[in-house]
Amino acid sequence: MTTSAIVQTQKLSKTYSGLNPVNKVDLRVQEGEIYGFLGPNGAGKTTTLKMLLGLIKPSEGTVKIFGESLNKYRLSILQRTGSLIESPSYYGHLTGLENMKIMQRLRNVPDKNVDEVLRIVRLENQKNKKADQYSLGMKQRLGIAIALLSFPKLLILDEPTNGLDPAGIGEIRELIKSLPARYGITVLLSSHLLSEVDQLATSVGIISEGSLLFQGSMTSLREKGNTTIYLKTGDNPKAEQLLLTQGYSPAQSESRLGFDNLEDANVAEMNKLLVEHNIPVTRIEERKKSLEDIFLELTGKERSL
Repeated sequence: MTTSAIVQTQKLSKTYSGLNPVNKVDLRVQEGEIYGFLGPNGAGKTTTLKMLLGLIKPSEGTVKIFGESLNKYRLSILQRTGSLIESPSYYGHLTGLENMKIMQRLRNVPDKNVDEVLRIVRLENQKNKKADQYSLGMKQRLGIAIALLSFPKLLILDEPTNGLDPAGIGEIRELIKSLPARYGITVLLSSHLLSEVDQLATSVGIISEGSLLFQGSMTSLREKGNTTIYLKTGDNPKAEQLLLTQGYSPAQSESRLGFDNLEDANVAEMNKLLVEHNIPVTRIEERKKSLEDIFLELTGKERSL
């Protein structure tokens, strides 16, 4: 295990009545990154995050945060961790500022922290309004402000843009992206939105039915998307037989021939060969798997994110 890993789990599992919502998950979140924990609703994301915070006891496996065992040093770990799990907790009859003041005393942080986090989440002009009167998006912002109050070394967010309008999503996205460089905060966030993780995360873990199917950088995930060249000709069966004799292995796809990971020189060679044999090439098309295609391939399921 690397010393720069902020979050490390080994065979982390949770069992309920014979079911395994989390099954032997090995998470590795490196210092200074934004780690997107991606999966459909019900995949095990929230259960995993709750175990990282000690809110749920694992059935099996270990959790280390900041290189320390959660079982032995939970209080010390939580003092350096901020979190927003499922939905914000607040006192509805109190104002946003009063809610923040209560958390300030519990966290033992200076007044300037309250002012700064309210400004960061753009609630400074709504701080004297009762929390019950906040919109869903404003309540989400209040929850994020509370999570940021101590400017923790690790911030764990469960679906952080839930309930926000498009403008609010953009603002929270920019806020999260700024945290590692500006405040030295490592971010672990869960989401069922592939587009959100794609725009935010530097690393990603894909979970489905409790199992971690992929973990690595966004770059390495994109590299799993092979490029395919599709050819459409005036006589596909004849073209296929000709190309097979030249060492190519075309795959039939509807009315086209498909080739994986060809160099430009190979494409030019095939085109020339077909034309020389009086087989008209009517279309050459390049397609690269999208992140959604890769996700569906990994999970083996066509389920919406």
